[in-house]
Amino acid sequence: MAGAVVREDGRLLAIRRADNGAWELPGGVLELAEAPEEGVAREVWEETGIHVDVDKLTGVYKNMTRGVVALVFRCKPSGGTERTSAESTAVDWLTPDEVVERMADVYAVRLLDALDMAGPHVRSHDGKQLLRR
Repeated sequence: MAGAVVREDGRLLAIRRADNGAWELPGGVLELAEAPEEGVAREVWEETGIHVDVDKLTGVYKNMTRGVVALVFRCKPSGGTERTSAESTAVDWLTPDEVVERMADVYAVRLLDALDMAGPHVRSHDGKQLLRR
């Protein structure tokens, strides 16, 4: 699951992952007794230093090759200060154009879907490109 954190000015929170250098949304895996919204808020905080209010589910994304399903929730920042973590080497607020430039399509679409408010979207990909829009 991941958080599509949208600031009032329309910029989107992104991290550069420590393990592969790719730009993505902050997110991770739920703890056993954790609700999805709690997990999103925790993961965003751990990876970026930003506290969020979770708004709504904006997309469900399946990696057909690995069989992994990711839920993405639109969030609003509610405090904190940007910082890196063991999982992120950079934290930045990107414009939609910068999201498209820096992120692989399968991750950029997750942030862009959160902006259109028409979701939740359901999409599949093979790990590199979208199979269904």
